[in-house]
Amino acid sequence: MLQNKCEQAKALHEKGHNCAQSVALPFCEELGIDQKTAMRALEGFGAGMGGRDQTCGALSGAVFVAGLAHSDGNLEAPASKKDTYAVCKTLCEEFCAACGGTARCATIKGEDGNEPRLSCAACIELGVRLALKATE
Repeated sequence: MLQNKCEQAKALHEKGHNCAQSVALPFCEELGIDQKTAMRALEGFGAGMGGRDQTCGALSGAVFVAGLAHSDGNLEAPASKKDTYAVCKTLCEEFCAACGGTARCATIKGEDGNEPRLSCAACIELGVRLALKATE
């Protein structure tokens, strides 16, 4: 399953989807959301949120998947927030640990004058791994 999702994510990125879209779209069917809606919802998260080189889109995509997997969707009295936050906090911590202590896109890619920590492809694979973990 992991290999298949990673291959789908890689193919999406190669077609021009941003890192958040590439991570999340392979999970849409099992999470009950159509790919076009997810693609549109995640479009602004590319290149570190709106091209600002802040939070890595691969992490944003994984958090999106975790939210869909863990939210109770109760509009009147949402009760799942605490648990969803805990799952997402763990995803963020694991992502940052793998990226040398940061989730900042520019820092990870080495665009801040330092050595690159991970490539976009490696971040996408990490995001898929974390998203898969969040759906188990």
